[in-house]
Amino acid sequence: MGRDIIREDARLIILRELHTQTNYALNDNLLQQTLELFGIARSRDWVREELNYLSNVGAISKTAIGSVVVATLEPKGVEHVERRLVIEGVKRPSPPER
Repeated sequence: MGRDIIREDARLIILRELHTQTNYALNDNLLQQTLELFGIARSRDWVREELNYLSNVGAISKTAIGSVVVATLEPKGVEHVERRLVIEGVKRPSPPER
């Protein structure tokens, strides 16, 4: 499986996980653990690279708190998860099952 496909899938997983949180936010350690549940076992630095990408395209904002990075979903990220907008470099969500 290509590197870009894994990155695009990981970015969608991150956005979806943030979308499920009441405050739309999680730290990089918890996001790393979430990715591992989906079979994407990568370093914390790799996760932070993906957070940087998502931040650069306006899908999330980031806040550094000590040694932790907190990612917060932005409206553009919500639009992607809810299939109203496509963000380049992020896997498209599947349509809801009927």
